[in-house]
Amino acid sequence: MTRILGIEVRRSAALGTVLVLLVAGGILLYAAPQRWAASWMALAMAEREYLVLLWPLALAAGAWQARREHRSHVAELFASTARPQVQRMVPVLGAMAIAAAAAYLLVAAAGLPWIIDTAHYLPARAFLVLAVGVLAMIGGVWLGLAVGRLVPSMVTAPVLAVAGIAFLMLLPVATGHRNWLSLVFSPMYGMGQYTDYQTVGARVSVAQVIWLIAFAVAAAVLLASGGWRTRVAALLPVTLGAALALAVVPRGEFVDNPTDTVAQELVCADGAPRVCVSRVHAGLLSEVVPPARQALAALAKLPDPPTAVHEDTTTYYPSWSPAPQPGVVLLDVHVDKYGHLAWPDRVVPRVVIAALTPPIACEDGFNPSASRAAAAYVLGVEPVAGWGEWDVVSDQPDTEQAALWNGLRKLPEQEAVARVAALRRAAAGCKDLKDALTGSAR
Repeated sequence: MTRILGIEVRRSAALGTVLVLLVAGGILLYAAPQRWAASWMALAMAEREYLVLLWPLALAAGAWQARREHRSHVAELFASTARPQVQRMVPVLGAMAIAAAAAYLLVAAAGLPWIIDTAHYLPARAFLVLAVGVLAMIGGVWLGLAVGRLVPSMVTAPVLAVAGIAFLMLLPVATGHRNWLSLVFSPMYGMGQYTDYQTVGARVSVAQVIWLIAFAVAAAVLLASGGWRTRVAALLPVTLGAALALAVVPRGEFVDNPTDTVAQELVCADGAPRVCVSRVHAGLLSEVVPPARQALAALAKLPDPPTAVHEDTTTYYPSWSPAPQPGVVLLDVHVDKYGHLAWPDRVVPRVVIAALTPPIACEDGFNPSASRAAAAYVLGVEPVAGWGEWDVVSDQPDTEQAALWNGLRKLPEQEAVARVAALRRAAAGCKDLKDALTGSAR
């Protein structure tokens, strides 16, 4: 059987399938590396989202391979042999399954060199997410084989590809608010990451595995069918698999967007002042520490200065934020498309601005111009348009910011530092920042 399988791999469309899927997956992967450069889980989820193209291509590859007997005009000859239909189908099923699985895994491996130096956190669930993608590809190529055998036309492969894309795109629309239905029947649904801490629920993955195994079995039965009774029997694994998967999949809010609390845990650098990032960003700790400590050194001129910088692990869907801690400044950590710290030159001003900004609970009292002007004074730099923002570039001057900064510069240093300290107290108390900085609140 191994020799027969090897011959089938070489002579069938298996090698071509691997090449097409690998090229398509590689192009999709590296067209937007910033979508998955943050972590291994992000890579696994991004590839699952790219099933919107890879899965229809697997369908088309299976249908193309199924036309082989029809093109060679040997279907009647094979049917006259003593070997049963099922036995004759096993080699092609195995060859195309190997091709689809290998192509999917090779696409994932193509992302490995990109992030291996910075992505240190590898959760076990990432392998489960990857396995679901492999099962989806195998089921897709087997369904293509079955449909291609039943309808051995040249247009079957492209029609199946278009139908596959339409199915994946329209299923969430059809299911509406019952997103758990899309989670079971669409291997790409819910794979878009809103935060670097996002994961895929274990029960969701188990439900998907159940459904995809049942789907693949049904496709294999349909391919090996010799009459209408066997084809109707292919509905049995689909029905049982769907029922069991729907019984397992969780329902409720945020079921398609859970948070990995282990990835969210803080990992701290050695030494003082203390600088910590989330576990998923642990590979960036060496890049965050120097500018974060530089910012804390600049803030040391203020009374009762902050003594630590922690990554801000706030999530908005679901809504959660870390509890405030005295002396701790929260910093957003962003990953660039290369897997490294994004905008490293802006970490210092962002830490200082964060130390002078009100908490989220009192955003009504937040005057960004006042905070940025005070931060610029602390750092001894001139605030230009867009200064202190992560990725905002503006050519519109902030006249209020410039006026407040110039006002601080004209004061004696002791008085200016006192006003910045007053702004910091006002921020903590949700009071007006501009009044505190100009001395109007006295």
